[in-house]
Order: sequence, then structure tokens, then C-alpha cells
Amino acid sequence: MLERIITALVLVAVVLSCMFATHSHYPMYTLMMVAAGVAGYEWYKLMPKQTSNVIKPIAWGFGLITAGLSALALRYSDFALLLWTASIFTWILSVYWVKSYPDYDAWYNNSLKFIGLILVSATVTAIFSVWQSSPWWLMYLFLLVWGADSGAYFVGRKFGKKKLAPDVSPNKSVEGLYGGIATAMIIVIVVEVLYLNLSLAEHILFLILSVVTVFSSVLGDLFESMIKRRAGIKDSGRILPGHGGVLDRIDSLLAAAPIFAAGMYVLKLIGVDL
Repeated sequence: MLERIITALVLVAVVLSCMFATHSHYPMYTLMMVAAGVAGYEWYKLMPKQTSNVIKPIAWGFGLITAGLSALALRYSDFALLLWTASIFTWILSVYWVKSYPDYDAWYNNSLKFIGLILVSATVTAIFSVWQSSPWWLMYLFLLVWGADSGAYFVGRKFGKKKLAPDVSPNKSVEGLYGGIATAMIIVIVVEVLYLNLSLAEHILFLILSVVTVFSSVLGDLFESMIKRRAGIKDSGRILPGHGGVLDRIDSLLAAAPIFAAGMYVLKLIGVDL
């Protein structure tokens, strides 16, 4: 437990420093590239079994490709938008995969490598884009995801009876999901009342985006759990002592970040200035 707490404190300190300590984009950019590379490496190791003596070099190569694709998307905004769109379509499709598991697992094939490139690159570019809009909006995204996750954990632990997806993640419950949504809605209401000066219609649109983001974070968590379960692996990696791998820490953001970033982009297009 002490190891887990220390790792969490160090991780939070690093992320917050990159977000708020300087106006330069280089610390945040570097953090995103490192996250993309390590997440790509971990993703490859979750794919259908490879020859054991070459998997690590190839996995690191895959991580470098993921980081390179992310860097390209950060340079060209239109490409980032394309990645976000592809990611969102993938998440819509993944709803069926999660609901049908384990009866249907044909999705577990080599095409997941390409899907991983899209999902990880879309996530880090979305996080960076939201940060560029305002570090406080990125903090809001983190609070939504962490609030929903924490609310689901504590409510599910106390009152959870009906399993949400027992074959994918046995510890998650429907009651926990309700608790997570309720916690996230408290965050949304506080932010809307205290910090946003929007019309009624704009408040409704922002609420819808926040709710969709929360639900997508749950889907991201379930999807990564499903892949790990199918691969027979408990943690995606060991780079974060007490927490597992980078993918284990950003699983909820894999879906939530691109959806939130795309939603903010659409709201701006229709004249909602956040």
C-alpha cells in the first residue's frame, strides 16, 4: 500500500508540474510522447502470443511507432481529428465486443495492433489538445474520470450486488456505476454553477458532453480489462510500482479523452465558448 501511495504521489506531481508549472509546451509534449511509447509497448504485449525471444524488441518498436504517430498528429491538427474520429467509431463498436464477451472474441486478432495505434495516439493527442485549450479543462477531464472511478469503487464496495459485466470485470457492479455517475455529476454541477457563464442550451450541451465522457470512461476501463483477461495477463506492465502499467492508469482515458476533446471541438464550432 505504501508503495502504491508513493507512486501515485510522484505521478500526480509529475503530471501537475507538466500541466501548470510552465507555459512551455515541451514538458507536456515530452510526457505525452513517453506515455504513448510505453503504452504502445504494453499494448503490443497484450496482443495474440508472439515468439517469446523477440516480443520485447518488437514491442518497443511498436511503442516507438505509436509515439511517432502521436507526434505526427500533434503537428497536424487535421490528422488528430481523424484519429479522434476513428477512435470514437472503434469505441462504439467495442460496446458490442464487451457485451458479447466471452461468447464472441473474434476481435482478438492481429487487427488489434492497428486499433491500438489509433486508440493510444488519439488519447495522448486529445489530452494534449485539451491542455492547450486550458490546463484547467484537462484537470476537469481528469476529475470527471477519477471522480467516476472513485465513486464507483466506494459505492460498489458498499452496496454492489448486481454485476455490471461479470465476464469482463467481476468486481464492477451496476450500483457502483450509479455511484460513479452521481459523483461525476456533483463535479459537473459545481463547475457549471461556479465557473461557467453559459446559456441554458449551452449548459445542457455541456452536461451531455460530460455525461457521455463519464460513460465512455467506464467503457475504456472495461475494454482494457477484457483484453487483459483474453490475453491472460493481470497488469499491462510493471513500470508504475503498485499500479501496474501505463495502460492500467489511462484505460478510462483511452475512450474519455478523445470523446471529450472532440466534443469541445464541436461545441466551439457551433459557438459555445468554454
